[in-house]
This record gives sequence, structure tokens and C-alpha cells, in this order.
Amino acid sequence: MKTGLSVPLRVCDPRPPGIFPNNTGGSPVFRREIATVFSAPSLKRIQQLADMLGVHLDEAEASIYREAAEEQLRAIHDFVRTPMDEQIPPVGFPGRTCGRIPTADEDPYDAWLWKCEFGGLQEGLLAGRTVGFKDHISVAGLPQTFASSAVDGLVSTCDATVVSRVLAAGGRVIGKNSMSGFMDDLKHPVNPHNPLHTTGGSSSGSAVAVAIGDVDISFGGDQGGSVRIPAAYCGVLGLKPTFGLISHFGAGFGFEPSLDHIGPLTSTVQDMARALESTAGFDSLDPRQGRDIPVKLEVLSALTTGVAGTRIGVLQEGFDEPVNPHVREGVLKAVQALRNEGAHVSTVSVPEHRSIGKIYAALALEGSRATVDTVFYGAGAKTYYPAPEITAMDQLWRDHLAEFPPRSIFSQLVAILSHQDFHGAAYAKAHNVRPAIVRAYDAAFAEVDILAMPTVRDVAPAIDEDPPGRLAAIEHDIRDRNWMSWPSTYNTKPANYTGHPALAIPCGKVDGLPISLQLVGRHGADALLLRAAYALQESVGFGSAVEPGA
Repeated sequence: MKTGLSVPLRVCDPRPPGIFPNNTGGSPVFRREIATVFSAPSLKRIQQLADMLGVHLDEAEASIYREAAEEQLRAIHDFVRTPMDEQIPPVGFPGRTCGRIPTADEDPYDAWLWKCEFGGLQEGLLAGRTVGFKDHISVAGLPQTFASSAVDGLVSTCDATVVSRVLAAGGRVIGKNSMSGFMDDLKHPVNPHNPLHTTGGSSSGSAVAVAIGDVDISFGGDQGGSVRIPAAYCGVLGLKPTFGLISHFGAGFGFEPSLDHIGPLTSTVQDMARALESTAGFDSLDPRQGRDIPVKLEVLSALTTGVAGTRIGVLQEGFDEPVNPHVREGVLKAVQALRNEGAHVSTVSVPEHRSIGKIYAALALEGSRATVDTVFYGAGAKTYYPAPEITAMDQLWRDHLAEFPPRSIFSQLVAILSHQDFHGAAYAKAHNVRPAIVRAYDAAFAEVDILAMPTVRDVAPAIDEDPPGRLAAIEHDIRDRNWMSWPSTYNTKPANYTGHPALAIPCGKVDGLPISLQLVGRHGADALLLRAAYALQESVGFGSAVEPGA
């Protein structure tokens, strides 16, 4: 299928001063030429770097190292400065507008960092559907900030594969969604059900934009629940697909590549099915995919066939305390609605579900540090590396870490300590025990087709304020806002670790706040989860029919 010509893109004009905190109207904090800057190392710098490696050099020794290092760096500098064909992936459909930062009136819920409007083919599964992308996904010609003002000035030079496939399927791109990110100093999305309660994260803007009807589909990122948790808190559908099913090429924020996924958020199952079928499939640019990833995935053809005979297992461990009793009741009523449609319902147990939190921490913390120490999109793969994005993020981490919230600094400190104390053994073991954990879930899938549990065990919590005093605020941020220990991730992290598909489905409200059912399936059974969601949608809807106490 012809998807357009590869021609130079018109890039966006510089933004006016005052839009973001660090943009004063002069040179942006990020400078594209940063990757070509070379400075000869001083003797002191050589000694300091050697000390970091645990090696002490006197001045005479350091002088030898310094001279040889300068020669090597100068050769690298010459390579970086030499014009060469870097084989940027072709950008299809280049006739796109730059767009703009939406006004407060246009974006009262802070769901958007950038608005635009351009499309691809005129026909396809997504024809007539509007699409947004979380700001960790590259859209060529549009600004990308990763929710950090220090990255102001970065313009993506390539499309993520998910963007290319949306355009090829007829989707119309209308902007980049805000997100909770590194510095969290840009927009803060507002929960449309109650502005005093959190949206969840990090795909917060995506969930809000879908919930308020600004967009039909938004693609977010999910590393421990970052699609499903905001979907649950904002009352929309959110899918973390089977690992690798949707290409991750062109998406950053991938601290631990074996955990990270791209997934769609929608308000209807039909749009979810269209989004998945249009974007799923093998991509030679994504090194995370295995041979099990099909070229294409059929979703829509069986969407309406119902759940008669489908075996649903209510996961005991998924209802572990603390769980809001109204959430428990609403989720079980949704499962009962599926039973009424012909599904067979039983109770199952996977004790390993309770152990994943500590395994996940060992893996994600050291994995995140390894990514920071290499390049933002992972290292060692034969694929295209988007240099502007990599350079911008490296500069962000090197020069602005002190501006990050305490919880982010804390995670990096623990990651370094873990690697130094355990010499990589914790990270290795976290990878090596994965097959046994996967087998534990697969044993349950020998008895049932789908596992059911709450997406999160409570409704969206109230937004908390920092306690008075600098030290108290630091401790509160580290202990109560640290994503590694959030209770909300208890039922979401396991599927990131095992790679099984997991779908968040709204199933009522408690005091005006949404509750959410999570369905988890076998690897590759994404279409079955959507079929069950469609049966629920058509039989009782996602609202009052499964309201607790109804």
C-alpha cells in the first residue's frame, strides 16, 4: 500500500516566549547542535572520571590518558560532523500542518500539549476517526517534550510506527497529549469526573482527552499500568496489548524495554478494535518483537460473536486487601453480566501474582538506569536511532536531574545502589525467573480463557498536597508518590512483566468516580478480550447497569 512520499517536512515555528517555564524567547534549552560539540578533556576531568571508575591516576598517568582520549574523541567528533546518509525511515503523508499550543479555553482539562490536524489515506479502518498520541511517541514535524520544559525546542524528525500505521489506516491526527513525566512542570491533566481527584498516569492526557470526547482514540504508553490506570480513573477503555504486538519503534520512555508497551485508549470497543487491528503486527524496526508476532491481527471479524462458552476465571489474588468493597461489588457484577451472556465463570488462584512487585522493582530500577547510561531508546539493536530525541533526553538527564521530583531522584539512587551492591545479580534474576512466572499464569489459562480482577482496587484518590516543610515534602514524595510502591499498580504490573494482554473496562461508578474491570488473556488473545468487552458494552453498557447496589 502506498503511504505517501518521503520529502522534507515543514517543521514548526519556534514557540513564543513564556509558553513553558524555561523558554525565555532566546535559544531553547535543547539545541540540536549539542551532539556535535567537542571539548578536549582537562587533566582534572580525566582524574575525576577515573575516580568514578574506582581507579586513581596521578597527574603523570592522567596526562597519558588525557592525550590519548583527546585523539579518540577528536576522531569521534569528526565522524559526528561528517555529513552521511543516516537512512531516516521514510515519512509518509508529509503534507501536515505545524499546529499550535491550545489555549486554556480550548483545553480546560489540560489534556493537550500540542494541537494540529492532518490525515493520511482517505480510506481505511480509521477513516473518520480522530487520533492523539501521548507525547513520548514521535510524530515527525511536531514538537516533543516528554512533559519536561527543559526539552522545549525538540522537533521529531521521524514517525513512530504506530503513527505511520494510523495514517495509513485513514486516521486523522489532531495532536499530542500531555502526560506525567520527568519534571512534571508542564500541564497537569484534570480528572473530568472530579477535579479534586487524580487522573492516574502516565498516559493521563490521553485518558482525559478520550473521556471528554476530544478524540476518538489516543495511544499511550504502559510500563506498569500507565495506560490502564488512567483509563480506570477516567472511565474509558485502555489496552496493554500482548508484548510486542504493537511496535514500540519511535516511542521513548522505555526505561526497561522488556516491560514497555504502546496501547490505545478509547470510549468504545469498536474504536479499540479498529485501533488495534490497524496498528498491530510485525515491524522490522522494533527489536523487541519476537517470531510470535503476526504480520497482521484480525480483531473486527469476530468482535460481535459473543462470549458463550468462554471460560472466565475470577483471580482470587486480584481482590487482595486493601480493596474498596464497592469496587469489588462492581467488578463482580460486571463478571456476572458476562455470565448472563453465556460465559462460564469460576474462581482461580495464581499465588505468584502477589510476588511480582518485588521482582518488578529489581528489574525496572536497574533497567531504567541502564537506559539512562546508554541511550534513551535502548542500546545494541540494529534499528534506527532518532538522534535529536536521544540527544535531548540525554541532556535532560545529565543537566536537569536536580530539577526532577524527589521520587525520580530516589529511584535513580536506588538503581545505582542495587547495581553496586548486587553486581547485576538482581537484574539478572528478575529476567531469569520470568519464564516460571509466565508458566504460573499459563497454568491458569489451561483452565480458563480470561482472568478477571479489578484494574485498580479503589477509585481515583484525591489529589494530595505537599505537607509543610521541605524535608516533610521530600519524604512524602519519596514514600507516597513513588511509582514503585503505588498500591494502584498491584494488578497492572504483572501483565507488563509477563507480557500477557490486559484490558481495562469501565464498569460503573462509586460516588461519581469510575471503577474498572481488568481482563487478562493468553499471549496473543487480545481479540478475545475485546470480544468480551464488546459483549459487556452491548448487554449492560459501561455505566449504571453495573453500578454497585443497582
